[in-house]
Amino acid sequence: MKWASELSLLFVALIWGVTFVIVQQAIELLPPLLFNGIRFFCAALLLFTIIFFRKETAQLTVKTWKHGIILGICLAIGYAFQTIGLLYTTVSKTGFITGLSVVLVPLISLALLKKKPSPGAAIGSVTAAAGLYLLTAGGAGGWNIGDFFVLICAFGFAFHIIFTDAYTQSSSALALTAVQIITVSILCFLGGFLLEDWQSALTASTLLNPAVWNALLITAFLATALAFFIQTTAQKFTTPTRVVLILAMEPVFGALTAFLLVDERLTAAGLTGCAFIFIGMLLAEIPVQKLFGFRSAANKS
Repeated sequence: MKWASELSLLFVALIWGVTFVIVQQAIELLPPLLFNGIRFFCAALLLFTIIFFRKETAQLTVKTWKHGIILGICLAIGYAFQTIGLLYTTVSKTGFITGLSVVLVPLISLALLKKKPSPGAAIGSVTAAAGLYLLTAGGAGGWNIGDFFVLICAFGFAFHIIFTDAYTQSSSALALTAVQIITVSILCFLGGFLLEDWQSALTASTLLNPAVWNALLITAFLATALAFFIQTTAQKFTTPTRVVLILAMEPVFGALTAFLLVDERLTAAGLTGCAFIFIGMLLAEIPVQKLFGFRSAANKS
């Protein structure tokens, strides 16, 4: 069962990596906030339907709604700024900068919760920061506004990871997922109607364009509803460390998909930066003491 769970998580990383290219093509026609609003509404509709037919509406408690809304705000920040960033930067850079959320988690935990990061997390943070410099300012087209937006997205996902760890113990995973996803949809729709030209965007010709409805179907049902369900279920059979290591393949799949589908290439410095960020993500979750054979004084006696 363990191998099947970890293989399914690798499938989730593949889905999320592939959707970078699909989303980038779709938002050339449908503005990013409206795209996310429709995407998450479709996913939420599916999840609430499942909750209804499984007769689990009692799981939608006040606490679940409160926690789900907080998680939804974090997710909305992540997905909104990621999608907006794709308008201005490349798929490969988006994938790897988003991946910095894994490294940001221990730093935010230190600042807010006073939890000291592990040696691996500290080393990983420095390594990933160096990689970010090489990927952006160091030779991959220079730092641009899109990279900045995606960096904000990484913070949103990092806060989501921290709060999820705190909230999942007291709520149904399915109900909590449904609430946060409908929250993302509402926030993105509000942003889209206030900030984007929704009158011109929400037309039959746009919504029926294959690039748009294909992207909406894939991201809503595969990359959102199914992916979150798989992740929640699979984590019961493996460790959090292995989960993060497997999902760290997402930006790698994103860069590979960008190369295969749109012939997007990175410079030597950019490729080195990607490698540094990926190594940093791994180091952030690997127990360095065990990796190098260190043992505590208590274990030496």
